[in-house]
Amino acid sequence: MVANASLSAKLRNEVRTNAVKKLRAQGQIPAIVYGRGEQNRKLVLDALEVDRLFARIHRENTIITLNIEGAGEVKVLVREVQSDPVKPLYLHIDFYQVHSNEMVAVEVPIILEGTPAGVRAGGLLQRVLDEIELRVMPDQIPEAIHADVSGLEINDSLHVRDLALPQGVTSTIDGERTVCSVMPPIVQPTEGAGAEGRAEPEVIRRAKEEA
Repeated sequence: MVANASLSAKLRNEVRTNAVKKLRAQGQIPAIVYGRGEQNRKLVLDALEVDRLFARIHRENTIITLNIEGAGEVKVLVREVQSDPVKPLYLHIDFYQVHSNEMVAVEVPIILEGTPAGVRAGGLLQRVLDEIELRVMPDQIPEAIHADVSGLEINDSLHVRDLALPQGVTSTIDGERTVCSVMPPIVQPTEGAGAEGRAEPEVIRRAKEEA
């Protein structure tokens, strides 16, 4: 995990629209932290500090130490980030407070390693899942799940059930879901070659399916 993932925050009482707009104009981001058995607390963050942190972490699975002025430290996960549809600005951030004895749900990237045998034979690697949702204790969150795909032949698939998860970590996704597949090569006729064509190896990607 990323070391020293922390943010400074201040409590805020003002929630009116005009006050929130004023905060954003001053380079601040309204936020909230909540959790099981915890009282919701409205916060304000420094936008520049948030930009710097988010640029170096995988925010879906990084535990952040939130230093709340006058209220101490809490460990949190980012649960939702609202962004401006036009400008590169964060409008609001939701944090979930985690406890050392409570399992959490996090999204972790899947990293495919190796070149499939089927791709070397001219096939196409089709990626379906980029991330996997896991249930895990906060101090055991993996940075990524690695999968060796070098043995996949044409028409072979890697499924969620095939992924090697660390001990104590479980997936919330159906084990039959496909992570990636090696598809047969696409033959495209060349000009003047009639029905005959030439296939070249290629890697294609598809947008991540919604969970």
